[in-house]
Amino acid sequence: MATLVKHLGLADYATTYEAMRLFTKDRNAATADEIWVLEHPPVFTLGLAGDAGNLHSPSAQIPLVQVDRGGEITYHGPGQIVVYLLLDLKRLGIFVKELVSRIEQAVIDTLADFGIKAERHAGAPGIYVSDQAGIPLEWVGAKVAALGLKVSKSCSYHGLALNVATDLEAFKRIHPCGYEGLKTVDMQTLGIKDNIDTISQRLLEHLQKQLMPS
Repeated sequence: MATLVKHLGLADYATTYEAMRLFTKDRNAATADEIWVLEHPPVFTLGLAGDAGNLHSPSAQIPLVQVDRGGEITYHGPGQIVVYLLLDLKRLGIFVKELVSRIEQAVIDTLADFGIKAERHAGAPGIYVSDQAGIPLEWVGAKVAALGLKVSKSCSYHGLALNVATDLEAFKRIHPCGYEGLKTVDMQTLGIKDNIDTISQRLLEHLQKQLMPS
């Protein structure tokens, strides 16, 4: 069954979140999987295990939304590629742990295409910049992509966020993923000037390669 890819542009977070929940609630065995690719206006989101205290410097301009994904607090905003994966994991034959690994690998492969070496950190879902030539030491170990998933009825929703040309100042208002002092970086700061649409398409290709049966 073909997967439907939707490019939603700049989309309100709360509206998109509710649409994901309804899609998953109403889907059945005949429902095609969907991948939504978009950006959000500025918003902080707090996962089920999150501590609101990790928003240490609230902003009147950036709302905080409690959601049902896993993980802690993060920031979404323009210049960040957000991909929501509405997948029937049972039909794909993928367990949750493997799903996370495959998503992470797709991000690592995407970054490699643009000359950035990146890696996983045990116990801290997401993708982090590796030590490499040409990357300032201050950004080694910085988080460049975040993951947050929810599984209901063997189906996943939520997904990942890759920082391309993001407002890094907003991340300074939180302890990203609950870790005080964790630095967050975007691809632009690392010297990548490619158009966000080009990067988005490459990420989508790698996700489809990792997640869709051949």
